[in-house]
Amino acid sequence: MSQYDLIIIGAGPAGLTAAMYGRRAGLSVLVLEQTVAGGQMRLTGDIENWPGLSVTTGDELSEAMRAQSESFGAEFREAMVSGLVPASEASGPDHAVKVLGPDLTAPAIIVASGAYHRSLDCPGAKDFHGRGVSFCAICDGGFFRNQEVAVVGGGNTALEQAMYLTNHASRVHLVHRRDEYRADRLVQDRLAKNPKIVTHLGYEVAAIEGKDEVERLRLRHAMSGREKSLEVPGVFLFVGSAPYSDFLPEEIRKAPGGWVITDRSLQTSVGGIFAAGDVRDTDLRQIVTAAGDGALAAMNAYHYLEKRK
Repeated sequence: MSQYDLIIIGAGPAGLTAAMYGRRAGLSVLVLEQTVAGGQMRLTGDIENWPGLSVTTGDELSEAMRAQSESFGAEFREAMVSGLVPASEASGPDHAVKVLGPDLTAPAIIVASGAYHRSLDCPGAKDFHGRGVSFCAICDGGFFRNQEVAVVGGGNTALEQAMYLTNHASRVHLVHRRDEYRADRLVQDRLAKNPKIVTHLGYEVAAIEGKDEVERLRLRHAMSGREKSLEVPGVFLFVGSAPYSDFLPEEIRKAPGGWVITDRSLQTSVGGIFAAGDVRDTDLRQIVTAAGDGALAAMNAYHYLEKRK
């Protein structure tokens, strides 16, 4: 007999919301988190796009969401998940989550393990995270109104976010280490028509510098080694992201890059296993969309369990 009706892997906004909705539906819920609740949300400074609040912080919202989930009776446990074994005739009627110690089992699982932004391997990239270095133009673009900022990257996301930032910044410097962009031609054509964007092709970031916050970006030409500086208070990195999905079995279908594929109910290719938030193959990865995913996944897990009865 399962100790829990629902096990949630990850305690970011998707997992925390799923825990609250699962408990409100009367399910026994266990949330597994490797470190502290909040996930990538913890790394966000000021949050201005959470509905109903003019401003909050990642820490404050994380603590409030966890406290709310706990108030409904969700149980939390710090654990590193190393694998997931789908239910089968051989393994039994419940899915098994592999952690240090005995496996944890439940008939329903929500994978809300999130994703991470790839950073740069240069001085300052990690030191200034949240203090001028950002991975989200939608989240942080408004902090740099009428200032010059830099965007690093050459794919569709980098170019599209650079154009978005021109709604706030006075000028956007687009830095890409290659001589041409990887983005679609249509996106490049749109970029070329934007007078507020200055391109720096063939340059890599040598260092991100400043005292308490970002003050400048030091660039080095990949071929000649020539260096130059950009005086900018904000640097947006779009050099790729990846999901925390390596622990999932091959039975769970993934899109290129490891993103988990779900149906409209957020169920994966394995019955009773759902995915929510940034780990999922989706078009927008924001705190608010992750929370919405968590609510939908939890309620569909409830309906799945009701049908199973």
